[in-house]
Amino acid sequence: MESVSIIIAMSILALLTAVFYATKVVKIKVGSSDGKDTPEDIKLKTISGAIAEGAMAFLVREYKVISYFIIVMAIVIFFLLDNKKTENINEGLYTAIAFVIGAIISCFSGFVGMKIATMGNVRTAQAAKENISKAFRVAFDSGVVMGFGLIGMAILGLIALFLIFTGAFPNVEKHILMEALAGFGLGGSSVALFGRVGGGIYTKAADVGADLVGKVEKGIPEDDPRNPATIADNVGDNVGDIAGMGADLFGSAAEATCAALVIGATSAALSDNLNALLYPVLISAFGIPACLVTIFFAKVKEGDSVEGVLKKQLWISTIITAIVMYFVTMRFMPETFEIAGKQITQMGIYISLIFGLFSGMLIGVITEYYTSHSYKPVREVADACNTGAATNIIYGIALGYKSSVLPVVLLVITIVASSSLAGMYGIAIAALGMISTIAVGLTIDAYGPVSDNAGGIAEMAELGKEVRNRTDMLDAAGNTTAAVGKGFAIGSAALTSLALFAAFITRAKSQDATILSIELLDPLVFGGLLFGAMLPFIFSAFTMKSVGDAAKDMVEEVRRQFREIPGLMEGTGKPDYKKCVDISTTAALREMIAPGLLVLLSPIVMGFLFGIKPLAGMLAGALVSGVVLAIASANSGGAWDNAKKFIEASGKKGTDLHKAAVVGDTVGDPFKDTSGPAINILIKLMAITSLVFVEFFVSHGGLLVK
Repeated sequence: MESVSIIIAMSILALLTAVFYATKVVKIKVGSSDGKDTPEDIKLKTISGAIAEGAMAFLVREYKVISYFIIVMAIVIFFLLDNKKTENINEGLYTAIAFVIGAIISCFSGFVGMKIATMGNVRTAQAAKENISKAFRVAFDSGVVMGFGLIGMAILGLIALFLIFTGAFPNVEKHILMEALAGFGLGGSSVALFGRVGGGIYTKAADVGADLVGKVEKGIPEDDPRNPATIADNVGDNVGDIAGMGADLFGSAAEATCAALVIGATSAALSDNLNALLYPVLISAFGIPACLVTIFFAKVKEGDSVEGVLKKQLWISTIITAIVMYFVTMRFMPETFEIAGKQITQMGIYISLIFGLFSGMLIGVITEYYTSHSYKPVREVADACNTGAATNIIYGIALGYKSSVLPVVLLVITIVASSSLAGMYGIAIAALGMISTIAVGLTIDAYGPVSDNAGGIAEMAELGKEVRNRTDMLDAAGNTTAAVGKGFAIGSAALTSLALFAAFITRAKSQDATILSIELLDPLVFGGLLFGAMLPFIFSAFTMKSVGDAAKDMVEEVRRQFREIPGLMEGTGKPDYKKCVDISTTAALREMIAPGLLVLLSPIVMGFLFGIKPLAGMLAGALVSGVVLAIASANSGGAWDNAKKFIEASGKKGTDLHKAAVVGDTVGDPFKDTSGPAINILIKLMAITSLVFVEFFVSHGGLLVK
C-alpha cells in the first residue's frame, strides 16, 4: 500500500497548493485601499464583473447541456456492458460510475479554473499599474490554481475509484477492474470535447466579429470599449483556454493512466504487485512536487524576458521529474517482467518515460520556432502581407503543413524506442512521461488568458498606455507559451491515443483468441482506415463552419450597433455588450452538438455494425491524419496571430499591411483555438470509447459482416 499512500499524499499536496494560491489571489483587494473607489476603480470592477458574469453564465448553460449527455451516456454504458460472463461484478454499473465521476471532476475543474481566472484578470490589470513584477505574479498565481487543482483532483479521483473497485471485488481479475476504471477517462474526455468545441466556437465567433468590424472596418484598437463584441471576446478567452484546455489535459492524464493500467494488469507480475501496478499513477503523483519546486523560480523583474521565465519553468520541471522518476522506477518496478510475451526491464520503462518527457519539450520548442515572431517562419508570413491577405493566408497554410514534419518525426522516434524497450506498455508510459509536468504546463497555459483579459480590462478601463504596455508584455509571452502548450497537448494526445489503441487491441485479443492480427490489406481494415482518416477533416469542417456561422451573426450585430446607436463611434454612446455575449453563447451551445455526436457515435456504430477489425482501422486512420492536421492547424493559426503582432509592434497599425495581417489572423482563429485543439480530443475520445466498449464489440459487434 506504499504507492497508494504516496498517491493520496501527493494529490492532497496539489489541492492544498491550489487552495493556498487561490486564497492569495482572492485576498488582493480590487479598488482603492481606503474603500473610496475612484472612477477608474469603478470601471475596473464593472468591466471585470461583466466578463465574469458572461463566463460563468456560459459555463452553467454549457454544463446543463453536458449533464443531459452524461446521464444518457451512463445509461448506455450500463446496458451495453452488463457483463454476464463475470458473476462477481456488473462491469456496466461500475464503468458507468467511473464515467460519471470522471465527467463531474472534469466539470468541477473547469468551474474552479474559470472562477479564479475571472478574479485574477482584474487583479492583474490593477497590479500592472504598479509594475510588471506584481502583475506577472498575480497572473501566474491564478494559473497555479488551475494547474495543481486539476491534477490533484484527477489522481485523487482515480485512486479513490481504484480502491473502491479492488476493495469491493478482491477476487476479480485486475484487468477487468482496470477496464471498468477506463470509464473515468471516458467521462473526463467527453466533457473535454464539448468544452473545447463549445468554448472554441464561443471565443472565436466573438474574436472574429470584434476584429473584422472593429479593426478592419472601423480602425479602432483591440479591446476598445466602443466595440460591442469586446466583452464577449474577453469572456471567450476564459471559456476556450481555461475550461476547454483544462478539460483537455485532464482527459489526457486520465486516459493515458487508464491505458497503462489496463495493459499493465495483463501481466501477472504487475497485477500481483500493487506498487508496480500503480506505477502509472505514481508518474503523475511525483510530478506534483517537481512542479511545486519549479514554481518558486517564477519571478519577473523590470527588463526580464517574461517569455524566458515561463519557458524556464518547463525546462526546470522536466529535468527535476527526469531525476526523481529514476529513483521511483528503481524503487517500485520489478527488475524484469513480461507483458504479451515481451520481456521488460526497469531501465526500459525509465528510458521510455524519458523519451516521452523530452520529446514533449522538443515538440514545444519546434512549435515555438514556427509560431513566434522572433524567428524566420512567422516573419516570412508577415512579409507576405505586403502583397495582400491572400498571400498571407497562402504562406500561413504552407507554414502549418511544414511545421508538422519534425513533431511527427519525434513522435515516431518515441513510439519506436519505447515500444522496442517495453512494448505497448512502454508507449503508455511515454505518454504519461510527456504529461508528467502537467501542473506547470497548465499553470502557464492558464496564465495566458488571464494576462490577455488583463490587457482588455486595462484598455476598456482606460488605465493608460504604460499599464497597457505591461499587460501586452505579459500577454505576448502567454501567446508564445500557449502555442507551445498546444504543441505539447497534440503530442501527448497522439501517444495517449496510441496507448489506448494498444489497450483496446490487448483486451480484444483476450476476449476473442481469433483476433490475432490486424492486417492492413484486409478490406475491412483498410476501409476502416480510410474512413478514420476522413473523420478529423469532417470534424474540422463542422467546427470551422460553426465558427463562420456564429461570426457572421456577430459581425452583423456589431455593424448594427455602430449604425444605430447614436454616438457609439465617438465614445458618447453605450454599446450593448450583453447582446454579443448572448450571440456567442447561443451559437456555441447549438453548434457543439453535431461534432460531439460525430466523435462519440463513430466508434460505437463502426464496432457494432462492422466489428473489431474495421474499428481498429478507423482508430489508426483517425490518429494518423488527426495528429498531422492538428499540428498544421494550430501552427498556421499561431503564425498568423504572431505575424499580425509583429506588424503591430513595428508601428504599422491601420495600414493596408496591417489589415491584411488581421484578415490572416481572423482566418487562423478557428484553426488554432477551435478545430486544431479539438482534434486532440477526437483521437483520444474515439480510442477510449472503443476501449470501454471492447467487450460489447467482441460479443455483439460485426452485425453487417457476420
